[in-house]
Amino acid sequence: MHFHSSSRLSIARHALKPIRAHKTFIRQATSSAESRKEGDISSVFVSLSGKEEAPLPPRFADQKRRLIVGREEQIERSWHRLLHTLKDEVRLIEQRGSDIIPSIDFKDIHAAPKTFRDELQKRGVAVIRGVVPEHEARAYKEEIENYVKANPGTKAFPPHDPQVYELYWSQPQMRARTHPNMLEAQRFLMSFWHSNSPDAMISPTHPLSYADRLRIRQPGDAGFALGPHVDGGGPERWEDNGYGRGNVYQRIWQGEWETYDPWEASCRVLAEADLYNGAGACSMFRMFQAWLGMSHTGPNEGTLLVNPLLSLATAYFLLRPFFEPIYTPPKDCSRMATETFLHPSNWRLEREISSNLQGATPGFAQELTTTLHPHLELDKTMVHVPRISPGDYVAWHCDTIHAVDRVHNGTGDSSVMYIPACPVTEANANYVKRQRNDFLEGVPPPDFPGGKGESEHVGRATEAGVRKSTSQLGLRALGLNKWDLNEQSLTQGQRLVLEKSNKILGF
Repeated sequence: MHFHSSSRLSIARHALKPIRAHKTFIRQATSSAESRKEGDISSVFVSLSGKEEAPLPPRFADQKRRLIVGREEQIERSWHRLLHTLKDEVRLIEQRGSDIIPSIDFKDIHAAPKTFRDELQKRGVAVIRGVVPEHEARAYKEEIENYVKANPGTKAFPPHDPQVYELYWSQPQMRARTHPNMLEAQRFLMSFWHSNSPDAMISPTHPLSYADRLRIRQPGDAGFALGPHVDGGGPERWEDNGYGRGNVYQRIWQGEWETYDPWEASCRVLAEADLYNGAGACSMFRMFQAWLGMSHTGPNEGTLLVNPLLSLATAYFLLRPFFEPIYTPPKDCSRMATETFLHPSNWRLEREISSNLQGATPGFAQELTTTLHPHLELDKTMVHVPRISPGDYVAWHCDTIHAVDRVHNGTGDSSVMYIPACPVTEANANYVKRQRNDFLEGVPPPDFPGGKGESEHVGRATEAGVRKSTSQLGLRALGLNKWDLNEQSLTQGQRLVLEKSNKILGF
């Protein structure tokens, strides 16, 4: 849910001509090394930042026109098919609730049953139970609380009642990120992705570590209330020099959403998810966003909600800006009026193409609402993750819509460490190189609000300490050791990207 988009506004202003992604183009998402302003997690979301959502400039209307020109009929037919399919899925999710989210014990991941695998691919979310032993995960939280006590200058949001801490380099965070089971769980999850090309410069079997924040949310908290959103950019998903660089959503723009594959990795290597240097953007390609539980938490107890409609929901929010209702939404909210409003026959392609991209604001995460995205029926399809114990790992595909309980109605804290699963790519290696320097200095990582961070904190993790207690794979994930290029099973693309990564990291 990252908490957390680089200023490349000059590129964005010239985005009217489609840019054809050339095979050799490498995303330089992490080349701009200017550090970010000080701040906290509220800088990531329009809804938390207090800013008004402004109309987008007219160039977005031109962009929308270009995306579907000559295919309007196919697009309209595909939209109607999508709405019919969505209606059935909404009903299913309403019946099953949290049970729709597949879960598996860590000890069983190497013999994962087909039912689990199929559900994860369809739903885009999963729980892996017991990745870190429960006593160990609980101890992480106590140790962090002591670290905060020893360092009273620690920044947090909201400042008057801390729930999300600006901490990245505490010893427990470093241990959790490099825990052998954690790296194994990440490799397992990333194996659900595939590349259509063996030459793709990406390796999901080699996890890279992304330092993120942690949350210790107290009962009664209503300040940290993130509504439904998708990280990884806003308008970039529609832009030629954003996700268009890898043609990530090409099938959807062709009116063939049924053949869109959310698990194809090679197209994502080229995609640019941060054209606007958003305060909370993520420069790493995270195949899965994820967190590790440090407390017992259940539904309505300050936990995560997800929308388990991965490819359908993506197709819907991408196509939504092209359509308008013939009759406006009902005032009376009766079931019949709502059904009439939502019915496919009440929706048509915009008569006048607007610049509107419902919920997408440059530099912020993509937000979703019942008003803007009525067919997703978010009140029914945003489901809580099931009850979680310390040491459970909850992961969701990078395009998954997710949110946080508005109010924490539980009796104990809801505590997690954000630890996403990231493959080796050239851009990811560039980021890890900068992140490694920030770790050594004790300042926040490149994607996060700047300042002195933990540089003066007593008891933060050090390189010497990490080297003493971490496996080879853990050190490689942190960029502190080089990758082994002699592994038998490497594809051509994997070998090349690991070699390139070693060079970037100075090995």
